[in-house]
Amino acid sequence: MLLSVLSGGDLRSAVIQLLLLLPVIMFSLALHETAHGYVAYKCGDPTAYNLGRLTLNPIKHLDPIGFLCMLIFGYGWAKPVPINTRNFRDPKKGMAWSAVAGPAANLLLGVVSAALFAFFYVLFLRVQVTGGSAFLINACYYTAVLFQLSAMLNFVFMIFNMIPVPPFDGSRFALAFLPPRAYFGIMKYERQIMFGLLIALLVIEQFFSFSPFSWLANKLLTWIANPLINVLAKFMLSI
Repeated sequence: MLLSVLSGGDLRSAVIQLLLLLPVIMFSLALHETAHGYVAYKCGDPTAYNLGRLTLNPIKHLDPIGFLCMLIFGYGWAKPVPINTRNFRDPKKGMAWSAVAGPAANLLLGVVSAALFAFFYVLFLRVQVTGGSAFLINACYYTAVLFQLSAMLNFVFMIFNMIPVPPFDGSRFALAFLPPRAYFGIMKYERQIMFGLLIALLVIEQFFSFSPFSWLANKLLTWIANPLINVLAKFMLSI
């Protein structure tokens, strides 16, 4: 993420985007983990609640290494909320639904951010057309950039976490219905699988300049924002 920002060549713009990225990453990671814990709580496991992890306070969820990886590469993680499957009324379903809750929360935040990006981008165009002050033009522009970054990051994080291999959330859902022996046989290699996949993704990005997650995230952003921009432009730029 930071590498792509810095590659733009405009130092001032890169610094501003970095400052915008910091709260976006912290809030997105906090929302992801809070969603896991909240759905687990609703399914019968109060572990995260009892430990004070059902909060959007990013400090409670911060994993320094995961945060730096998210900032630099666009792939990262927070400190996982603790879940005790023995407390679930139905352990397999409880684990599956609490796992999918994190990516679902990021998807929702991404959709809202994409809509707000569309609004502030058109507002930026309107302020330009009507001869607004430089301060107002910059405020609208960078607010649009903030929500664009939020949409892209949350879509990437959602898609990344739905990979159906351990330890990603998608595996908790996809593998939850396997027999216990097969499930735990796969899960014991989750750390090796995670680091192997991360290395493979970084190699692909560096040597082929292509990220399947960023490509899909950009498609989602375009699919949501472009129709809204067209509708809002007809209304806001004609006033």
